Amino acid sequence: MLTDKSTNPTIHVSSETGTLKRLLIHSPDGGLGKVVPSKAQDWLFEDIVHLDTMRRKEYDYYVKILLSFLDPGKIKGKLAQIDQDASRSFYIPGSENYFNSDYVIDIQKLLAEILENESVRTKLTAAICGIERCSYRVQEELNGYDADELAKIFISGAYSGEKMLFAPLPNLIFMRDIGIVINNHLLLNKPAKNARTRESILAQFVFFYHPMFAHIRENIIEIPENEHHFLLPDEEKASDYHRCTLEGGDVMMVSPDHLLIGCSERTSVYAAQQVMKLLFQKDVVKKITIVKIPKKRDYMHIDTIFTQVKKNVWVLLGSLARLGDEARKKDVLHFFGPENTNKELRILQFVKGQEQTPIEIENLEDLLSSISTEDLGSTEKVRFIYSGNNEFPYGEREQWTDSCNLLALKDGVVIGYDRNDKTLEAFRKEGFRIISAENLLNEFENDRLSPDSLTDTFITLASAELSRARGGSHCMSMPVLREL
Repeated sequence: MLTDKSTNPTIHVSSETGTLKRLLIHSPDGGLGKVVPSKAQDWLFEDIVHLDTMRRKEYDYYVKILLSFLDPGKIKGKLAQIDQDASRSFYIPGSENYFNSDYVIDIQKLLAEILENESVRTKLTAAICGIERCSYRVQEELNGYDADELAKIFISGAYSGEKMLFAPLPNLIFMRDIGIVINNHLLLNKPAKNARTRESILAQFVFFYHPMFAHIRENIIEIPENEHHFLLPDEEKASDYHRCTLEGGDVMMVSPDHLLIGCSERTSVYAAQQVMKLLFQKDVVKKITIVKIPKKRDYMHIDTIFTQVKKNVWVLLGSLARLGDEARKKDVLHFFGPENTNKELRILQFVKGQEQTPIEIENLEDLLSSISTEDLGSTEKVRFIYSGNNEFPYGEREQWTDSCNLLALKDGVVIGYDRNDKTLEAFRKEGFRIISAENLLNEFENDRLSPDSLTDTFITLASAELSRARGGSHCMSMPVLREL
C-alpha cells in the first residue's frame, strides 16, 4: 500500500499570494523535443523548442528557485554539484539523484508511484490505450515495463525516450490547467483541446489513487457534461452554452470565500455555471465572479491578462482594463464599434443564495481593488502595474510573452520572464527589486539574502524557449498548499 511520506499532508489554498508551501510541477521531458512544425499548433505550441536550452538555462532555474523557497535543504550547498551533472538526474523523477521533494512535486513521480499498484496500472493502461487507439498487443507490452518507465512513456509518448508510440504531452509543463485547489477541495478541470485529453486522464488517476490526496477524495469535484450532450447536433456541441470545458488558468482562488472563473477561448460559460452550482451546493465559497474575456489566442486564460503580486498589487493588461476603455472613448470608432452591443469584457459577480441577481462590475480595476480591500482587508493603497508599462506597442507585445502571468511565491515576491523589459521597468518604478534567478540563487548560497527576508521582489527567468510554449510561471504551477 502506498503511503504519504510527507510531514505535512495538508492540502489547502485560499489565496493567490499566501506563502507557497507545496505545489505540483512537471519538468520538460523528452516529448517536448519531439514536437514537429506541422503539429506544433495542434499540440498548442507556437513553435518548436530547443529542449536542452529550455531545461538547463530556463526551467531548471525555476525548479531551483521553488526548492529554495519551499524545501531549501534539497538545494542549499549543492548548486555546483547539480550544475556539473550532465545527465540532469537531479530533475528527473525515477533517477538516482532526483531531488524527491515532498513540497515541490513532479506529477511524473506521483504517476510512477500509483503505477506500482497492479490494479491501478491495469486500469490506467487500458484507459490510455483506448483513447490512443493502441492494439491489444501494445497494451500487453506496456504492462511489462516498470512503473518509472511506464510513467515516462505515458507522458512523453515514447519507448525508452526514442521510439514514438503516441503523441507527446508538451503542455503538461503547464500544471495549473489540470486541477485547482479551492480551499480544501480539488477541482478537476476539463481541457478544451483534444491534445490535452491524456493529461486529464493521468491527472484523474493521480488525484483519485495517490495517498497524498486520499484524505480529500470526497472533496474532489468533477464537472459534469451536459446531460444530453451526445444528442446535440455537432454544430451545437461547440456552442459556449453546451460544451463543457474549463482549464486552470481561468480559475483563481483570491480569498477564502471568493473564486474567479474566466470564460475564455478555453473555458465555456456552461462549465463556469456548473462549477458555480457545485461549489455553492457544497458551501465551498460564498462568492464567484465570472470574468468573460475575448476569445482570442492572445489571451487564452484570465491569468494571461492579470495576476496578483501582493495583497494590494496586481499586474494586468491595460488595453482590457479601465485605461483601455478610456483610450477607446477618445476614438470616434468607439461610438459605432461592436463593443457597445457585444462587450468583449464583461464581469458578473454571483453571491450564494442570490444567484438570480448578479452584480455587474464595470472594469478589472474595480474588481481587483474590491478583492484587495474588501476580501483581503488590505489597508494599503491598491496599485496596478500594467503590461509593457502601458506603452504602445509594448503592452500587447509583452502580454504575449506572459508579462501578466506571474507566480507569487509569497506576498510581494513573484517569478516571471526576463524578456518583458517595459513591464520590469514598471515594477522597478513601483519599488520592486528585479533580480535574475541565477543571481538570487548565488545570494542565497552565500547567505547574503534569504527567502524569508525577501520582500517586494521580481525574480526573472530566462525565457527564449519557454515563451514559445505560451505560458508563464503561473501556468507552470499547481499550488496545493498556501499559508493564509
